[in-house]
This record gives sequence, structure tokens and C-alpha cells, in this order.
Amino acid sequence: MSQLNLSSEFMQYLVSYCGDPNIDNCDTVQLPPLNQLSKELGVSVAGLREQLEVAEALGLVEVKPRIGIRRLPYSFLPAVRQSLSYAVAFDQSYFSAYSDMRNHIEAAYWAEASRTLTRSDHEQLAHLMKIAWDKLRGQPIQIPHLEHRQLHLLIYSRLANPFVQGLLEAYWEIYEAVGLNLFADYNYLTQVWTYHQEMVDAISTGDYESGFKALVDHKDLLYHRPHLVDESNPEFIRS
Repeated sequence: MSQLNLSSEFMQYLVSYCGDPNIDNCDTVQLPPLNQLSKELGVSVAGLREQLEVAEALGLVEVKPRIGIRRLPYSFLPAVRQSLSYAVAFDQSYFSAYSDMRNHIEAAYWAEASRTLTRSDHEQLAHLMKIAWDKLRGQPIQIPHLEHRQLHLLIYSRLANPFVQGLLEAYWEIYEAVGLNLFADYNYLTQVWTYHQEMVDAISTGDYESGFKALVDHKDLLYHRPHLVDESNPEFIRS
């Protein structure tokens, strides 16, 4: 590990620092203040502060007034979020490319992810489906976007792979940023949630191949999503 070329002295320090040697779990630990780190690492406080800002943007540490610097458990999401947000702000066509990659990731990990879900997870999926249908069939109609996000992430939540988790979570953040959570044709939404129901039913009965087919079929709907419409259109739906 020491041979890896990390981008700063501070990040190298984060890799090795554990604090109290009696602590078994060193994922989350309190770090010394900057002036102490400056002396220990031989880096000016100003330079160290710049390195700290980078580490904070990457989600490696948390900095709070009167509390100090705390190393966080590793998550891939903050790094992906930073890069993806820039890419889509620069050119929204990058969203389509990222969405396509996400579809392949979900398809590739479906078999493993769906088989690792617990009975409690099955119950939670069924609960999300009930809420979603209640929203779609209620008056006024609501878009079950939160349930959409929670359902997909829950299916893949048992994977012990922080990179897959980070990529999938980042998708939903950018999905919201480009406005796909705001409105859609009602028939489109009904089709989407019918496929979701098939996926959830298949998981609960152990029919993973049928669930996979419903997953793949429902992915195709995004590419045929109706054009966004304005509020003067009677089919406009807002959550």
C-alpha cells in the first residue's frame, strides 16, 4: 500500500493513521488539529488546508467547527458526484452515457444482488410498491420518485462493493438534477411501475430470471420516455 502514489501528504497520512491503537475499527477516527499535523508532516498549515479541502470534497474526511477533523468510512459516491455533476453541467448528453452504463451495471449485478436480499428486504420492497401505487392512483396523482430511487438502491444494497454502490447512488442524484423526477406521461409511469411490480414479485418468489427480464424490459422505457411537457398540458404531472 505504501507504494501507491497518493496525491498529497495528507491523504497518505489518512491511509495509515488509526489514532488510539486499542481501537479495533479505524474507519472513523478523530484526527489531530492542523497545526499539529503541519509539524508532523512538514507541510505548512496553508498547504495542509488546501489538501484537507480536497479530501473533504472527496468525502474522505468531515470538518466541523469545535469538533475538528474526522476521517469517514470510504465511499465512492462523493468522487463520482463531483465529476459527474461537472460532466452533465458541461454537456447534458453525458447523462445518457452514464445512464447506459448504470443499466449495464444493474443488469450485470442483478443475479448476485437479488439473491442476497433478506426477507426483511422483500417486505420493504413490497411496502415501497404499495406506496408507489397509492401515489399513482391517488387524487391528486403524485410521482413516486423517492420510492423509485429507494426500490432500485434497495435491490442492490447487499452488494459488498462500494464502487457499484457509489455509481448507482450517483445516478439517482444526477437523475434528479436533470429533472427526470419532476414529470412524465401517466401511461409511461404506469408501465414503469408494472415492471417494478414484476421485479419485486419475482424476487419474493425466487424467480430471478423473470425478475431479470422485467428489469431489462423496463430499462428500455427510459429511451422511449415522452418529451417533457409544460404545466399547461393536462397530462403534466408533478410530484
